[in-house]
Amino acid sequence: MGQIPAIEGTCDARFARVRDAFADNFATHDELGAGVAVVLDGQTVVDLWGGHADVGRTRPWRHDTLVHVYSTTKGVVALAAHLLADRGLLDLDAPVARYWPEFAAAGKGAVPVHHLLSHRVGLPAVRSPLPPGALFDWPVMTAALAAETPWWEPGTRFGYHILTYGFLVGEVIRRVSGRSVGSFVRAEIARRLGVEFAIGLTTGEEMRAAEIIPLPASDPAEGGPIVRALSDPESMIGRMVFNPPMVPEMVNTHEYRAAEIPAANGHTTARAVARIYGCLARGGELDGARLLRRETLARAVTEQVAGEDEALGWPTRLGMGFLLRTPEWCMGPSPRAFGHPGAGGSVGFADPDARLGFAYTPSRMTAFVRPELGVRADALIAATYASL
Repeated sequence: MGQIPAIEGTCDARFARVRDAFADNFATHDELGAGVAVVLDGQTVVDLWGGHADVGRTRPWRHDTLVHVYSTTKGVVALAAHLLADRGLLDLDAPVARYWPEFAAAGKGAVPVHHLLSHRVGLPAVRSPLPPGALFDWPVMTAALAAETPWWEPGTRFGYHILTYGFLVGEVIRRVSGRSVGSFVRAEIARRLGVEFAIGLTTGEEMRAAEIIPLPASDPAEGGPIVRALSDPESMIGRMVFNPPMVPEMVNTHEYRAAEIPAANGHTTARAVARIYGCLARGGELDGARLLRRETLARAVTEQVAGEDEALGWPTRLGMGFLLRTPEWCMGPSPRAFGHPGAGGSVGFADPDARLGFAYTPSRMTAFVRPELGVRADALIAATYASL
């Protein structure tokens, strides 16, 4: 049994079960430090944090501790693209090459923007070996992807673009807005909602970043994506994971935290993610700030693909940049729930039926071998809905 740290923050009495489940994660699931938040019809009813921000347990997890949320970042990047579409600056049906002419290489001239958002473009990996440090070099990554030949005919299949998604969608955002995706998210999403969500940390922000406890070693018998990549580094999934390499220890380095890797390296708080999704759960408006029109949001969360993912081999349903609820990705009981999880345990989602935004942001990763949110998130989500 682990020791339960002081649980700080606020929790409406109606949601006491969430506080109990959060404390139990420390007691029974070796939680090191984490946050959980719930926004219900625009009101924050849960905003809790606890534990430590470092392995040595010398830094308490505080109100403003920022934590790396892996692919939970993708949902916020998708939202940034939909903001541009909402303003009439980006046509999701137009060819990517209209905004990014170099992308037309290798027969990609007619590929529409929405194929990038729904992981259908066929560019989950780069075939040619990339130089050391390429992951931190925006021009290198975007040039390589613009020149690459798709692994399948765009639009005919879908496969999760683990890292390339952020460079693909992010470069379109950059070309259209004139700002990097990190700058755009700060100004047009985080600042407007009064929250912190950073893709690329400043020096001051890095001082508040939690240390991530990497994934435990995979059991070869479970056959997760990392094991399959290791078994065949030249395969598509091998290239996805190791070209350029994203080793677990990398996420705690200054170089990684300072870079913009918008498929993966968002740093934020549970309060921020829950508020973002709480806004979307209300049709795109919160406290007088409207991010999206309802019709724009409706298109963003309309199912584009469903079935077995070409890259990971997992059952998946996708809108345009948002994961849609499935029995495996169980974001509450509503069939209309949408959001995005991150490797190792983080998740943020919106439930438009309950008008609810939920987020969980841990620092300790758990095994990533099958499509699931994990026992810690599941317990918190169950407690949330039991409190309604």
